[in-house]
Amino acid sequence: MCDCRFTSVTSTQMVAWVGLYEGNYGFNFRNLPCKVSVCLTSEIFSRPPQLDYTGDQPNSSCYPCTNTTIEGCKCTVQFKVDTLLVGPVFMYYELSNFYQNQRKYGVSRDDDQLNGDLVYLKEPAEDCFPFRRDSKGKPIAPCGAIANSMFNDSFVVYKMNNNGTRTKIPLNAKGISWWTDYNVKFNNPPTDNGTDLRQAFEGTVKPINWPRPAYELDTEPGNNGFINEDFIVWMRTAALPTFRKLYRRMERGLEPGNYTVEISYNYPVVSFNGKKRVTFSTISWMGGRNPFLGIAYLVCGCVCIVTTVVMFIIYVKYQGAQAPIEK
Repeated sequence: MCDCRFTSVTSTQMVAWVGLYEGNYGFNFRNLPCKVSVCLTSEIFSRPPQLDYTGDQPNSSCYPCTNTTIEGCKCTVQFKVDTLLVGPVFMYYELSNFYQNQRKYGVSRDDDQLNGDLVYLKEPAEDCFPFRRDSKGKPIAPCGAIANSMFNDSFVVYKMNNNGTRTKIPLNAKGISWWTDYNVKFNNPPTDNGTDLRQAFEGTVKPINWPRPAYELDTEPGNNGFINEDFIVWMRTAALPTFRKLYRRMERGLEPGNYTVEISYNYPVVSFNGKKRVTFSTISWMGGRNPFLGIAYLVCGCVCIVTTVVMFIIYVKYQGAQAPIEK
């Protein structure tokens, strides 16, 4: 027979922990100046020119180059520097509406092949399909969709002098890739004594969209094959559809004046409603220009303020209310 005597268990009057909102409901405004400074530093103190050269408008100097039947098309864009940009100045190319984060695109590569493994050089991984072999069955090196879609526009920067002449700005292509990529992840196939890189790639073919094979990417002998730094930079895929990749460094900076960028327009983007830009960036005390961190801080701060106000209203309204105790 059940013992139904009145106890603390049967009456649900046992001691229990109840979370109460304490009075520390103020927003920590001490962090606000830091968040604002991160955003402003990135946006104001590090904001050199950004040049759109897509050519999707008839009044653009690059508009004729959007015709893919024209080979070797060149166009120019001008910009002005009002204040001295202390070196190094970083030159980027920027693409919009290009989804390097697409799942199948992101895995379409062979890291063993890119590391110089001779076995995978001739037998690329299945992940590279359909850019694994050409129509004749020869292996593609480098294989995969990422390598096949490598960005191949090139740029030359000139400073316009007052006497009508122009001076070419030296662009440094060394050190534009990550150290770990250049020294660890990417290596050319091993060559015997007296064997050039062409012979190391013998038996393979270039990617379908490439104008030349991997061992002829640059006129500099030490910057060819899988260790070409432009290629390495491209192979590090971006997480967002609008991204920038480092193209060159201007060690001497940019003096005030008028400049011209001569563009070898090779990379088509109009067909997928993409955009192409040239961006110049300097370094502030917070590093390079990147507004994401500052914006993220401000958004999180605003969310914290709204949450604080809501919780304070709930606390004030219900602080004296207690649930009835059933006996």
